[in-house]
Amino acid sequence: MASLKELKNRIKSVKSTQKITKAKQMVAAAKLRRAQAAAEAARPYSTRLAKVMGSLGGKVSGDSAPLLLRGTGRDERHLLVVVNTDKGLCGALNSNIVKAAKVQARELMAAGKAVDFYLVGRKGRAPIRRDHAKSIAAEYDTSMVRSLGFPEAEAIAEELVRLFEAGRFDVAHLVYPVFKSALAQDPVVTQLLPVPALPGEAAASSGAEAVVEYEPDEEAILTQLLPRYVRTQLFVALLEREASEQGASMTAMDNATRNAGDLINKLTIQYNRSRQAAITTELIEIIAGAEAL
Repeated sequence: MASLKELKNRIKSVKSTQKITKAKQMVAAAKLRRAQAAAEAARPYSTRLAKVMGSLGGKVSGDSAPLLLRGTGRDERHLLVVVNTDKGLCGALNSNIVKAAKVQARELMAAGKAVDFYLVGRKGRAPIRRDHAKSIAAEYDTSMVRSLGFPEAEAIAEELVRLFEAGRFDVAHLVYPVFKSALAQDPVVTQLLPVPALPGEAAASSGAEAVVEYEPDEEAILTQLLPRYVRTQLFVALLEREASEQGASMTAMDNATRNAGDLINKLTIQYNRSRQAAITTELIEIIAGAEAL
């Protein structure tokens, strides 16, 4: 049984931890508002750009289409761009992203495809390296960046396009979390390269097949818009990651603060009982000594 001094020190230690978790919860809540607003503001532009790209891509085919749209003509080598966080203490967010990436990798490998990984963020590296140490194509470290923005997405997009044009992979998939609320951040897997084109019926139902005349022609427009589309998709993924990280961190720190409070209450009760037992024992000893005299 722990002594009174040990219980007192442990209560003091848990209270210090509770102060830290409470402070991190408040910081995450403050950052979440800005991150959520940025992620939600980027979604309409990304969705509309994807529809425009799908509409234009459906009108261009064959060798006249840009490489980023027509692809390499093969479907053998796949690249998974996994977007994780750089910091921990955000619950199961990173493990869920890694799990989704591993599931996608197993499905592709079962179909006889070669799979490589492009890792963004530090927290997803170790678990993927354990199972796919020889399949890490490249890594991008964002830990030194205080606020993720379009320059980081542009740097990642340029490297991916360079690898794609060099023939290092045939298809690239983007694995990232989508922020829904502070309690829910669901990982999704979408095709990034080659840029998917909407079929004619899907484009018409989405409203992208309106009567539009393009000047210059579709090929020239796609040459300019395709790299922008890749950068935009990565930028949206980084914004969603930031919002998901702050939401998950706020929830995890709130749970940690509550658990610390429960532990403090239990330790306080145990301390009081031990202290009362020690006082009772001393009184019994004093009374017994007085009666002996």
